[in-house]
Amino acid sequence: MATVLAPVPPVSEWFGDLDALNRRAPNFFAGRPVILDLGGLRLGREDLDGLLAELAARNIAILGIEGAAPSLLGSGMPPALSGGRPAGEIDTPGEAAPAEAPPKETVRSLILDAPVRSGQTVLHLEGDVTVLGAVASGAEVIAGGSIHVYGALRGRAIAGAAGDPTARIWCRRFEPELVAIDGLYRAADDLDPAFRGQAVEVRLLEDAIKLNLFERG
Repeated sequence: MATVLAPVPPVSEWFGDLDALNRRAPNFFAGRPVILDLGGLRLGREDLDGLLAELAARNIAILGIEGAAPSLLGSGMPPALSGGRPAGEIDTPGEAAPAEAPPKETVRSLILDAPVRSGQTVLHLEGDVTVLGAVASGAEVIAGGSIHVYGALRGRAIAGAAGDPTARIWCRRFEPELVAIDGLYRAADDLDPAFRGQAVEVRLLEDAIKLNLFERG
């Protein structure tokens, strides 16, 4: 399994969120295979070179690239990978290609219909993450905002990763390996066992992790 990075415009702000995550978890990308998904950007070769250079400067090694036009990739580039968005170039007779795609609105929340399986990492720094299933042991969910898990939370949940101390974590069954908000974390061994298996809210209160029970409904 690999971590997927999907830059969105404006890229400078996206790098700002990425840098905030690196400050809070300096070793997060160490040894991780990373896939670069360019489906949300329209880039030239020079732009892609610059993007890869910026990632390399942050010690983020790109294993492969998805969502890029074939003409962008060549010698010295990470290989193209399939399985993401289809990529390609379509020429329309009589129409000039636009010089630059209009900026698209940043998606503020991510909803996952399927469970997050062991070995998977979900990284979404632009807002909240909602998982309609469970988060398995060995899986990670990392959000710039809050995290909502409608099933069991057995892996790692890291909220407020872009520097939001008001972020929270909610789950229907609390069995995590680790929970963290804005860089403060508690591992399973440090969590009150009375909360295990319960519907729990995790929040920061006076720079400390606070757990609260809530009704399942």
